[in-house]
Amino acid sequence: MSAISSDVQKNLMLFSGRAHPELAEQVAKELDIQVTPQSARDFANGEIFVRFEESVRGSDAFVLQSHPAPLNQWVMEQLIMIDALKRGSAKRITAILPFYPYARQDKKHRGREPISARLIADLLKTAGADRIITVDLHTDQIQGFFDGPVDHMHALGQLAQYVRENYGTENICVVSPDAGRVKVAEKWADALDGAPLAFVHKTRDPLVPNQVKSNRVVGDVSGRTCVLIDDMIDTGGTIAGAVDILKSAGAGDVVIATTHGVFSHPASERLANCGAKEVITTNTLPIPEEKRFPTLTVLSIAPLLARTIQEVFENGSVTSLFNGIA
Repeated sequence: MSAISSDVQKNLMLFSGRAHPELAEQVAKELDIQVTPQSARDFANGEIFVRFEESVRGSDAFVLQSHPAPLNQWVMEQLIMIDALKRGSAKRITAILPFYPYARQDKKHRGREPISARLIADLLKTAGADRIITVDLHTDQIQGFFDGPVDHMHALGQLAQYVRENYGTENICVVSPDAGRVKVAEKWADALDGAPLAFVHKTRDPLVPNQVKSNRVVGDVSGRTCVLIDDMIDTGGTIAGAVDILKSAGAGDVVIATTHGVFSHPASERLANCGAKEVITTNTLPIPEEKRFPTLTVLSIAPLLARTIQEVFENGSVTSLFNGIA
């Protein structure tokens, strides 16, 4: 009986949801490939239809979907895309969620509440995702919600490099907007040559979402250029309040750095008028023209995502992208 031979060459395919096609195109350009063509449309009642125009059998499939508003639609579209790939016999399916939806609901604050971040992980797994790539989760523990590999990427290197090139490190102070982000602030301080740290002590009413009563600065910020960091800015209330407090404490320029620019109304107005010299973010979420303002700088996360995809595809080390300290 003659031996059966087959071509086992792996085939990388990139798929994009409709939420942020520009990011997918940038990633494809970095990888020197094309986004796989597909037809996707909504029926009159809101149901979503997706079909890929090329065979996906045996492919190493990467499904990129960003999650701006209307977030639930984009979650469902990504799940449907993953299901289509599973039923089309893709060999391995990696869900790329630059901004992980529902990440703030990662534990029960009070009784009878959901843990929605876990639910999202379960939905991805059930749909057929083998692994997840995401950027700057709201809390690290979300990695453990998914039963499979999670590549948790960090935008800190890119953001800190921008701050270093544009503001130097001589007179910098890294400021966390609350006590919960101090560990992240420590990593920022290391990246900026051991810059001193400060944090804003704040109280939040658990019954009122998106509203914070900020109190005072802990640490010396007088005369320093303050780099105010956070993983995401939603309505901008916390950050705008923190800028105000830093200015009152005698800070020099205040530069805001965040990975995810959610910018729900009225964030753009608040950030434009809060007194910050610059707001730096990445394009993990699309930031349309109407949300932009003169002091906003948007860095592309595409090179980081592309390098991650390449390492995963070639069974390389993702940690090596962060000098082994991720």
